[in-house]
Amino acid sequence: MRELDRIPTSPLPVTGLGAGRLSCCAIVGAGRLGTALAAALRATGLAVEGPLGRGADPVGCDAVLLCVPDDQIAAAAAAVSPGAPVGHCSGATPLDALAGHEAFGLHPLMTAARTGATVFAGAGAAVAGSSPGALAIARELAARLGMRAVTIAEEDRAAYHAAASIASNFLTTVEGAAERLAATAGIDRELLAPLVRASVEAWVQLGAQAALTGPIARGDEATVARQRAAVQERTPDLVALFDALAAATRSLAGAAR
Repeated sequence: MRELDRIPTSPLPVTGLGAGRLSCCAIVGAGRLGTALAAALRATGLAVEGPLGRGADPVGCDAVLLCVPDDQIAAAAAAVSPGAPVGHCSGATPLDALAGHEAFGLHPLMTAARTGATVFAGAGAAVAGSSPGALAIARELAARLGMRAVTIAEEDRAAYHAAASIASNFLTTVEGAAERLAATAGIDRELLAPLVRASVEAWVQLGAQAALTGPIARGDEATVARQRAAVQERTPDLVALFDALAAATRSLAGAAR
């Protein structure tokens, strides 16, 4: 992964782009991400066709961006006539899924909002290109959205995307487990939310080792044992998750000492 490109963290106005840049981008895929990207790019002054349904073959645009599930990328790319560069928004899928096209990748490190507008400004964006021109398209799209672009090598894609899944998807799974266990004590998730936000902010500022708190960090295994017994009694299906997280936390705490 290369150093972050110096890209402004606010959407780039069309008047600042200069000549020879994108004037139109077609978006294929009308899910949450495709819809959010279409709206956000259109707001920067870029002409956007779509979001179009899967299987669309847009013409007349400078680039085509596929916002479809990973297992549908190859089929969606095959439906597009050769000509304009074609990109995808997958973090894990190699560019060779876009065979037959000059290819680029743009993976926003941001989840698309279920309601309201998605704010991409300030978020990271993994970019890649099969040619300098294709890479420039990915970088320009990131710049227009105010995202911080970082170039991802093909061999690093799976590791990068796994890290993103741990940071986002797995975090949600862990918070879901906490919500379930808290509910058995009459506590709703709103009371856990300030703790979650403070913990995430501490991690952002300090890193995992310095941000770690709690009984394992203090070496209080008696409290951990009581916690485990409560999990076993009230949500027994979460014991394996608790044990795995406790083991990982012990390793982190040990490395921090």
